[in-house]
Amino acid sequence: MSEKEISQEVKDAQRRKHLRSPLIILNIINAGGNKTFFGYGKNISLGGLFISTVNPRAVGTHFNLEIPLPAPILKVVHCECEVVWSRQFSKDSTIEPGMGLRFLDLPESDGESIDRWVRHHKG
Repeated sequence: MSEKEISQEVKDAQRRKHLRSPLIILNIINAGGNKTFFGYGKNISLGGLFISTVNPRAVGTHFNLEIPLPAPILKVVHCECEVVWSRQFSKDSTIEPGMGLRFLDLPESDGESIDRWVRHHKG
């Protein structure tokens, strides 16, 4: 394999690692299992996701999420997340409000499911 082919393969792998697709995200409020709509996941990768919401949480906040992966995966992913950045709503801004989350305890099998779903929806 030539150096150019290896370089392209590395670029492709990096791009796959960060593929993005939209999802509906639910927040698990308490141990009793109560759930609420949390926002729209606009970008998702193995490391975390961006949630578009007019009520972003403070940086450093931890909480549990439920991510229902639609067809063809049809699996619900659960994990704890941490807010790593947030953007408040501003009527003068053209950038949507929301927050960037980092997955803290995403099981490897769930990460693989997310990756398969993103690959399927990348086009």
